[in-house]
Amino acid sequence: MNINEIYKSKLKTIPEAVKLIKSNDFIVCGLGGSEPLNILNELHTIKGNGVKGCELSNTLPFGNYEFMKNPDYKDVIHVNGWFYTPGLRKHHPKGHLSFQPQHLHLALSKRLYAMEGRRKVLLTTCSKMDKHGYLSLSIGNTYEMELVESGDAVIIVEVNENYPRTFGDNQLHISQIDAIVETDTPIVSLPVAPFSEKDKKIGDYIADLIEDGSTIQLGIGGIPNAVAKALESKKHLGIHTEMFTDGMVDLIECGAVDNSMKTLYRNKSICTFALGSQKLYDYVDDNPNVLFMQGKWTNDPYVVGQNHKMVSINTTIEVDLTGQCCSESIGHKQFSGTGGQADTAIGAQNCPEGKSFIALYSTAKVKNKNGERVTVSKIVPTLKAGATVSLSRNDVDYVVTEYGVAWLRGQSIGQRVKRLINIAHPDFREELRFEANKLMMW
Repeated sequence: MNINEIYKSKLKTIPEAVKLIKSNDFIVCGLGGSEPLNILNELHTIKGNGVKGCELSNTLPFGNYEFMKNPDYKDVIHVNGWFYTPGLRKHHPKGHLSFQPQHLHLALSKRLYAMEGRRKVLLTTCSKMDKHGYLSLSIGNTYEMELVESGDAVIIVEVNENYPRTFGDNQLHISQIDAIVETDTPIVSLPVAPFSEKDKKIGDYIADLIEDGSTIQLGIGGIPNAVAKALESKKHLGIHTEMFTDGMVDLIECGAVDNSMKTLYRNKSICTFALGSQKLYDYVDDNPNVLFMQGKWTNDPYVVGQNHKMVSINTTIEVDLTGQCCSESIGHKQFSGTGGQADTAIGAQNCPEGKSFIALYSTAKVKNKNGERVTVSKIVPTLKAGATVSLSRNDVDYVVTEYGVAWLRGQSIGQRVKRLINIAHPDFREELRFEANKLMMW
């Protein structure tokens, strides 16, 4: 058969495609916008096929699927999320969801799956097939291609004409696919988050410490967007990041990023997934200068550290006075996930001229026991009970708030306390000094 005949032979309806899933399979969903929304909306129907005992791993899910919100399906599909979104946070108390701690570059380690002794199934989204029989994994390659290359996974994809064709280590041949479901669902998009005056102050502090020719990693949100804006006056920047964002498109289009001084893949922007607006997706479509590489390589701290003047910029929820960063939970309640924070923060510091920034607001508004909204410091003597340490104090370089920059690398506990208090909100500095002395932080 020619490639078009092979393609047609693998076309299935969703009920036909999900019949390939058997009891006790380990199902892996594409990350974020790579989720096959239509298949996942009907995945709970495998219960009618007599399927049970499956484990499912998802990351940054956008859908509110029946199997995810309804504990009646827990014996059919148990969900393990390694980056929580509002849906997972909402349904977690029902007892049928679990958080899966993991660094991004180890998201699909062989040990994780080999120990389970289960057959693997990948559910993801691809762009349309080209004339040579290849489909692009489009906006996500964190662990998807690694599963394809394992050779022992069932590969079920939604082919969606709205998804961009991208390049990199993300091309799979029609012969590697077991089932295709064609859809035309609009691509998951996120509007560009506006940044506040507080974000701008933080962005300016960080940008002032980034040199021309640096290679950068950025996330998404108000603070990263403010950093990107502040970097528009720089020259010869490069991109090596897990997430490709709208801010990076702006940096390329204004000339601040040309990737000319990078060590790895000079003249190319490197990422492992993309998420943002339609402008972003239009930019990466058929663009050979943006490469989507596997997360196990892109986020490997050893690889990250090989980039020229590597700079990592991440955000956190809470920092204690020794430098411990809780970036994924509020106390014991899981809020998001580790993602690639430790990967890139440690990787940047492996670079001789690298820098790693952790940014946060100095305060937050929370509800107290009486339900009243009060202002609290996000720089604290000790993390909340049960808080997750996403980045250890040994791996923290610069901490930045709207009140300045605290450089912690190589500093003693006493020095860290002084520097962090100096960038805390003025209303809380005296209290922090009192608590630090009480805890003998010197």
